[in-house]
Amino acid sequence: MNQPEEIISERIQEEAAKEARENILEEERQKLEEDKRKFEWEKREFYYRKKMEERRFEEETRLFQMKWKILESELQKLAREKQDIAMEKERCHQEFNQHKSYTVPIKDGEAELFFSGVNNELALKKRYKELIKIYHPDNLAGDTVTLQMINRTYDILKKQFTA
Repeated sequence: MNQPEEIISERIQEEAAKEARENILEEERQKLEEDKRKFEWEKREFYYRKKMEERRFEEETRLFQMKWKILESELQKLAREKQDIAMEKERCHQEFNQHKSYTVPIKDGEAELFFSGVNNELALKKRYKELIKIYHPDNLAGDTVTLQMINRTYDILKKQFTA
């Protein structure tokens, strides 16, 4: 071969190598641009998820605070009710201990007081069952005479409601 052909051949090879490098660089640029777009998309998605998680956390915190306040107020109510019940229980024990040594005779008119406020047959039955539990002779506070009066009054009121 002669020299000019070798020079041309070398130039053609250099041009081909240069073109190949440019193609590789272009492919790399395109790949970098695509990676950049993917990264930006992932970044936006990450910040969106982060924002949503922060909102969810704030909402859960708000709901928790509301529930906590409700629980605190209910606990305070329960404490007051417990205290009221303890005071009522103490009062009842004192009354019971005062009346323990003797029995007070109950007149027929007083037996109706056991059923005061009863305005239908269902309430009457419920009150009767409660009174039986309390005044049955087998119980500590039980009394046969009182139970007989309760039974008579119950029969009279039952007839009035069924009529």
